[in-house]
Amino acid sequence: MSKKFPKLSLILGGANSGKSAFAEKLVCSTGMYKNYIATAQAFDDEMQYKINKHQKDRGNDWNTIESPLEILPLPEKGIILIDCLTLWLSNNLLANKDINTESFINACHDANHVVCVSNETGLGVVPDNYLARKFRTAQGQLNQKVAAQSDLVVQVIAGIPLVLKGKLPEDFS
Repeated sequence: MSKKFPKLSLILGGANSGKSAFAEKLVCSTGMYKNYIATAQAFDDEMQYKINKHQKDRGNDWNTIESPLEILPLPEKGIILIDCLTLWLSNNLLANKDINTESFINACHDANHVVCVSNETGLGVVPDNYLARKFRTAQGQLNQKVAAQSDLVVQVIAGIPLVLKGKLPEDFS
């Protein structure tokens, strides 16, 4: 499978679009050892519930790495799912830390296979405050840079994947 599977994939979508479920299904289809880099932090009960649901839905056969700020170095064994770049970026912005996009993309290319999940934030209205505009701009730039280097880019809308770049693996259904 690994020779047919894209080296770097980007799965985009809005909130609750089905992008994470699609990415997990894509990763599971490889039959490879699965790494899950989780960037979410539970600051309230609702977010803790969402994290717990994601963990339960995934099952126990994933190597889960909780990394809200530092996701490098990437694991060397198996395929890597990073869920999600949006929370990773916002966590770093709120911590006043810069993200080195070039180092991140280089690490993705050095890894076996990487699937990144990210929110598409460019379809909404212009935010009314500086931090929100700064985030929207940084998210758009991060998505563009990762997409440019990706072999596969898929946007998920209402649970339906739309391939924007590349091709889904032949044996993926």
